[in-house]
Amino acid sequence: MSAAFEIQLIAVIISVACALPGVFLVLRKMSMMSDSITHTILLGIVFAFFLTQDLGSPFLIVGAALMGVITVWLTEMLTKTRLVSEDSAIGIVFPLLFSIAIILITRYAGSVHLDTDSVLLGELAFAPFDRMVVFGVDIGAKAIYTSGVLLLINAALIVLFFKELKVVAFDPLLAAVMGFSPVIIHYGLMTLVSLTAVGAFEAVGSVLVVAFMIGPPMTAYLLTDDLKTMLLLSALFGAISGILGYQAAHYTDVSIAGSMAVVTGLLFALVFVFAPKRGLISAIIRKKRNRKEYAETTLLLHICNHQNSPEKIQENGINTIAEHLHWDNKKLDKTICSLLNDEKAIIDHALIVATPAGVQMVEEAKIKLFGG
Repeated sequence: MSAAFEIQLIAVIISVACALPGVFLVLRKMSMMSDSITHTILLGIVFAFFLTQDLGSPFLIVGAALMGVITVWLTEMLTKTRLVSEDSAIGIVFPLLFSIAIILITRYAGSVHLDTDSVLLGELAFAPFDRMVVFGVDIGAKAIYTSGVLLLINAALIVLFFKELKVVAFDPLLAAVMGFSPVIIHYGLMTLVSLTAVGAFEAVGSVLVVAFMIGPPMTAYLLTDDLKTMLLLSALFGAISGILGYQAAHYTDVSIAGSMAVVTGLLFALVFVFAPKRGLISAIIRKKRNRKEYAETTLLLHICNHQNSPEKIQENGINTIAEHLHWDNKKLDKTICSLLNDEKAIIDHALIVATPAGVQMVEEAKIKLFGG
């Protein structure tokens, strides 16, 4: 396999591995927690290194995962005091723990390969140089297999506990009633996020881990209400970001991780603008349509209320109705034209009269407002 192919394969595997747990972070409105965890796990790595004096020790992963859980716990403890909001608690815990890690590295581990820049930005270009050799045979970049194991673990756990994760994400109280422990599921998910972060940031850096963990799920969230579809779309968008990001970095000679993060953001931006139901354009159209419908309903309500009253000439007169509704003539003319075109109103001897279709629209509006 060529180095370029291996880099793209690693990026695709890591992006999918990050996107899967990221779906549940997005659904639970905990997106910024991923940013916090991906930084504070560095302190867990530092502590574990001080204990083992071995950068290859598996205890570094354990230490990082534990620190991720501790980060979540500290944040929740601060939030539960009701003295600070959750985002403020994250803003306190995350810089504190990350800064402690930086200080410890610069003060006591300056001669050790614990590079804070690599932790933040990663360097996928170097991943193919770290080879996996089995019985003297080179079988590819080591990151392909480590990230592959990470993806399999994430996918297997999500499939195994899909029902529990789904219920806790949408209704923790219902989960408790059904016998699930929301606390155990919550901290299990946070542990999975921590393991994913520490398993991925050596290759792609914590910044890209956050981009992969939140960007694709948010993009998918704008396109579907089905959780399974959201998981599949998140994996797809993550893979696309990895491939297109590498291609863009290759042709423009820029940071691979930075390019992938930018592509992730651009994909989100495109879906944010053009999504059929939740996109910006559809929201503008829907708002405009609702405003038009509200104006038509208001005018028809006024017409119907006075249509059979002695004051109808004054109230529903085409030259006087604007004064009673407190509308400007431009808005009134536009609304009347719309009602005339839809045959919901007619003009009869300078009076605006609701047609049967207009009366039906009023009745439907009353049902929506008052029921029955």
